[in-house]
Amino acid sequence: MNAENQTAKMKDRTGVIDMIAHDTKTGEAVLVMDEPNEWDGSDEQLLGLQERFNAYVSFLLDGEMTQAHPELAGRPARIELRCARMPDPRALELLGLIHDQIALQEIKMEVVIREQTSQTECDCGL
Repeated sequence: MNAENQTAKMKDRTGVIDMIAHDTKTGEAVLVMDEPNEWDGSDEQLLGLQERFNAYVSFLLDGEMTQAHPELAGRPARIELRCARMPDPRALELLGLIHDQIALQEIKMEVVIREQTSQTECDCGL
């Protein structure tokens, strides 16, 4: 898939929350963001990732989640980025910045790496 097609696909998903769940272990409302594409370090991919995080944070902070899911109102929130491979260095740097910014809003962030046969959680310094 070329970068242009990949960018178009990412832009199509900017306002989409992939999954909303309640983590019964932590009590958190979890918004899952799926990143199915390979990390290519492109400006377009990083911009798309940043725009998606902005949409997720807005969904949480602007009251949309409370309206759509009143059962999750008042719960601490976590955004979980699920990706097939470890993010490249540029993506990791951006994710670190995003982590720090949303932590100011008391929103946690977690990156989950799904390798071919196993699933591991990546601290990634976040």
